[in-house]
Amino acid sequence: MQEQFATQVAAAHDSVQRRTDARPSFGVILGSGLSEAAEAFEGDVVAYGDIKGLPEPRVAGHSGTLTVGKTTAIMAGRSHFYEGYSLDQLVLPVFLLHSIGVRTLVLTNAAGAINPAYRPGSIVLISDHLNLLGVNPLTGPNNDSLGPRFPDMTEVYDAGLRGLARTVAGEDLAEGVYAAVPGPSYETPAEVRMLKTLGADLVGMSTVPEAIAARYLGMKVLGLSSVTNAAAGLGEGTLDHAEVVEVGRSIRTRLISLIEGLSAAHSHAD
Repeated sequence: MQEQFATQVAAAHDSVQRRTDARPSFGVILGSGLSEAAEAFEGDVVAYGDIKGLPEPRVAGHSGTLTVGKTTAIMAGRSHFYEGYSLDQLVLPVFLLHSIGVRTLVLTNAAGAINPAYRPGSIVLISDHLNLLGVNPLTGPNNDSLGPRFPDMTEVYDAGLRGLARTVAGEDLAEGVYAAVPGPSYETPAEVRMLKTLGADLVGMSTVPEAIAARYLGMKVLGLSSVTNAAAGLGEGTLDHAEVVEVGRSIRTRLISLIEGLSAAHSHAD
């Protein structure tokens, strides 16, 4: 993080606080094709363009709005490293959510399946990740008031939240390791074979910087991957982002139900 990052977080925080005084403790960041899930939640809606310093998504399937309710804040859409944004810009949403009170964060994404047991349309819990982006969002001067210089990443994705997700879903959701790659090109079949050898079950182009930032801040993290396709070389035909978005939308009802249940359970626990 650069030296001026704290100032950027404060400016984003002020932009939101001018529009709402809600202090939700549960937050969600929605990935590709999943933005419509935010419509199921009530609250004050703030466009990303009205939040100082917050990058607006440039990819289809990311609407770019923050809904702030009494207990839950939902960010519909994210930006990506391949769009040319800095790491500070990518994790600013996490620091913003933390600044308005969020302490439990759900990160969702669209992912390709490396594990043959995962089928398009399924929701998989992230148990761990491989950061293959070649960068880390904590690079740069450290603000000791926010988090430690060398944060522990033994358990990035909270086991208790994964158990809660299974209870709320009413099914034994599968879990796996998510590999984050830079993109924007999809992986080659050879790269997919490499990822499988490294232990990856899922592959995508997001989530990991946000997860690292959230753990740095002491937040509990749950990762949910919506499987939209088989990774390159493992299915038929070519990969197409439009299909990724469409499959993501097909999971919308199940995802909304799961997030609503998690939000209600979290609110009850508080």
